[in-house]
Amino acid sequence: MQPQFLIAAPHSGAGKTTVTLAVLRALQRKGLRVQPFKCGPDYIDPKLHSIAAGRPSINLDRYMMSDDHVRNTYAQYSAQADVSVTEGVMGLFDGAVKMEGSSAELARFLDIPVILVVNAKAMAYSAAALLYGYKNFSPGLRIAGVIFNFVSTASHYRFLQEAAADVGLTALGYLPENISIKIPSRHLGLHISADHDYDQIINDAADHLSQYIDLDKLMELTCVPRKVYTTENRPVGRLRIAVAQDEAFNFIYPQNIKALSSLGEITYFSPLQDRELPAADVLYLPGGYPELHLPQLAANTALRAAIKSFKGKILAECGGMMYLGAAIHDESGQPYEMCDVLPMSTTMQQKKLALGYRKVELDNITLRGHEFHYSTFVNTPALTDTPIRVSNARGEVIVTPVFYDDRIFASYLHFYFGDNLPALRKILSL
Repeated sequence: MQPQFLIAAPHSGAGKTTVTLAVLRALQRKGLRVQPFKCGPDYIDPKLHSIAAGRPSINLDRYMMSDDHVRNTYAQYSAQADVSVTEGVMGLFDGAVKMEGSSAELARFLDIPVILVVNAKAMAYSAAALLYGYKNFSPGLRIAGVIFNFVSTASHYRFLQEAAADVGLTALGYLPENISIKIPSRHLGLHISADHDYDQIINDAADHLSQYIDLDKLMELTCVPRKVYTTENRPVGRLRIAVAQDEAFNFIYPQNIKALSSLGEITYFSPLQDRELPAADVLYLPGGYPELHLPQLAANTALRAAIKSFKGKILAECGGMMYLGAAIHDESGQPYEMCDVLPMSTTMQQKKLALGYRKVELDNITLRGHEFHYSTFVNTPALTDTPIRVSNARGEVIVTPVFYDDRIFASYLHFYFGDNLPALRKILSL
């Protein structure tokens, strides 16, 4: 048996990320090995989880990943820990299509209980009706306990405690509002910035939570059987793969690196700091926040020239694709020269949100991923002649450029290759 649970909320903004980080750190302080997971495709929350728990956080996504891969990934990483903590996404039942891909669907699929974080700032006994609905809406989903956030006083909490008890749920405690533990945010959700001491914020959050939440009861209520996994034996190739990783480019799924590792040896480099490319057959330029580092990226003319003259395969996603263009324009319209590999430029000046899951069909393969950006193309780029169909989670066709030839595969999309090695080999022409 092992404590395993998913932390969710009725809606975004209830404080589930702060609670998750506090729980991870508080349990780690007890000497426990805590494995964090994140429901959905988000990159930022897992970075914070990793700071809090001291080990990589792993995404679990039932749109991008096959059921067997979700189950096996969860079991494999959980096996190396004493406790497994998964953070949900948006509201408990919010999915790409109704409940599909939601936190509730994942918890039910993995057969793990839910801890519900409720923003009770302007609520007392009315919480009973809310909790009753969440408890009974989805058969097979088990809510093991409730944490009430933004509670003003102990007497306020008594109303909430009674509300939970009257619908058959355990109140695990409450958290008074504390602005010192609020996580700063940015345009792609939360943002990891060197300007903030996240470790200290997480420590403070854990101190705060430990005063008010019954962690022993939480562990007791969430013990479930350990999951069984199978070991994957992948042959190791001989390619040399250079992966961009620094403050500008860091939206990387660990499972994608595992998939790339099966093709050869991984070497990391920094487009911000390094003047030369490592010896490589393949370049992987992931997404990130290049728009926050435009002067430094533009100033590194040596590396930009090296990428422009690179003759191997290139895989570029979102910010990585922007870096391959002729220029990136900042919010004021100022252009900064980039690698000039692709015949296009992008801009942050006229922000337009593109958001959602994406399925790409080309050359008899299917890739799944997601799109989340505010930048747009300055000019309409010339596209490949290869027929490519891009659709959203509802199967509706989406217009988003994909650059694809025998050497380059680049787009605004972030792909998941953890269980799709054939597609990865195909787009790299291997």
